[in-house]
Amino acid sequence: MTETMNHNTDILFNKNDDKMRMLISALKQKQGKTHLGGGQKSIEKMHSQNKMTARERIKYLMDEDSRFFEIGEFAGDGMYEDYGGCPSGGVVAGIGYVSGKQCIIVANDATVKAGAWFPITAKKNLRMQELSMENHLPIIYLVDSAGVFLPLQEDIFPDKEHFGRIFRNNAIMSSRGIIQIAAIMGSCVAGGAYLPIMSDEAMIVDKTGSIFLAGSYLVKAAVGEDIDNESLGGATTHCEISGVTDYKCKDDKDCLDRIKRIVEKIGEFPKAGFNRTESFIPKCDQKEIYGIIPDTRDKPYDMKEIIKRLVDNSEIDEYKELYGQSIICGYARIEGWAVGIVANQRKIVKTKKNEMQIGGVIYSDSADKAAHFIMNCNQKKIPLVFLQDVTGFMVGGRSEMGGIIKDGAKMVNAMSNSVVPKFTIIIGNSYGAGNYAMCGKAYDPRLIVAWPTSSIAVMGGAQAAKTLLQVQVSSLKSKGKEITPEDEKTLLDTITDRYNSQMSPYYAAARIWVDAIIDPLDTRKVISMGIEAANHSPIERAYNVGVIRT
Repeated sequence: MTETMNHNTDILFNKNDDKMRMLISALKQKQGKTHLGGGQKSIEKMHSQNKMTARERIKYLMDEDSRFFEIGEFAGDGMYEDYGGCPSGGVVAGIGYVSGKQCIIVANDATVKAGAWFPITAKKNLRMQELSMENHLPIIYLVDSAGVFLPLQEDIFPDKEHFGRIFRNNAIMSSRGIIQIAAIMGSCVAGGAYLPIMSDEAMIVDKTGSIFLAGSYLVKAAVGEDIDNESLGGATTHCEISGVTDYKCKDDKDCLDRIKRIVEKIGEFPKAGFNRTESFIPKCDQKEIYGIIPDTRDKPYDMKEIIKRLVDNSEIDEYKELYGQSIICGYARIEGWAVGIVANQRKIVKTKKNEMQIGGVIYSDSADKAAHFIMNCNQKKIPLVFLQDVTGFMVGGRSEMGGIIKDGAKMVNAMSNSVVPKFTIIIGNSYGAGNYAMCGKAYDPRLIVAWPTSSIAVMGGAQAAKTLLQVQVSSLKSKGKEITPEDEKTLLDTITDRYNSQMSPYYAAARIWVDAIIDPLDTRKVISMGIEAANHSPIERAYNVGVIRT
């Protein structure tokens, strides 16, 4: 039975709830717009060509009523306005279920610049391959792309993390036994032609799919040959003459049905063996999260009340409960999976030494506790879940003399070397070294997602804006310019607006600093699907933290 708080007369709770619902409404509206890709006219054009859109292909491919976790949904958001935009980075991708098996699915969105690759497209594709490699999950490519977006070729073609890395990964993944299946469902040209052909199996849709190193116009220009695209690289050519592709499919559905049959026959591989029991919903009402999270990022709240609404039966076995209270550590279950939770406590706590600890700040004792707990989870083979709402480490003379840097380094070391999978949920603030210690993107979380209430930056907006203002004012004065109070205010407002926009979770999601922005009520699903994915990949090395200063 779900337990609820008595908040009928709690004005603050209701105010928080209203704010969260507004943020989620804005999220859903933005998702709806993004899901249109290149727009309704482009969608209708694909339908007129007897083709399904990327999202329609994924929906048809996946098991009915099964879960899908979309990754990089807001990739490229606001980044390429001079070129008409690039919704979802021109590719739809995520973790889903095909024939009962968890798979990575990557589908070019041909409604966006004919599926051309922007720089963010390459970054998103590399992220999906990374997830496939980390979790040893089969990956399915639904190819429909015009190739590199030429106006931005210098930002996508030659570097280590650019377009070519995709094909290098194809080869590495194949050598590791990671299954790759490709379907050529539209254009597949130039260097991009290597992706499906470096996959284990490749199929092509008759009359709509084509694959070649150079199209008919380029062939004419290069070697003087007159040939149409279908004869050059259509299904008949590659299934009956060249042998480049393995299966000829009559239409999109026939192609996707064949993928389902291939996946259905994949055998079992060794598992990591993470512990799972029966799943139970939280006893505390999950929807109350909306009213617990404050309407502004500077207000305290009790993170334990959030945890109770995320874990099975609302039960957590807290580790060192009365020590290092600015970080909560404990063992729990999420949809039956055993997890170790490391969470920033946002309420102000009073220690046994009669000292007050500011919420969201990591103190020496908390860092020490978290490091030890992380080591214990690695010892027990328990996946780690980080709940971030952190402003950084405690500063000042007393903290420095107490060895805050040393204790922070210990926590970072223990977390960085973890061999168990890590999952990061950015609930609120994610500032400075706090982002690092609590497993930010640079520390290889298997999945990292943000709530709409999150804020990611080196420091808070107000502090950063004032610091930047001082720098700009000093620079202008050194050039002999006179700065009035009105000038300072205008400068401060401009700096604040720019900095705040860069702290937005959408700014982070556009650049794939986070995998997704989610409704807090989807948190359990994301963590559970993530651990299920990680369970496909056995742990291959012993846990060793190296040298730690004590």
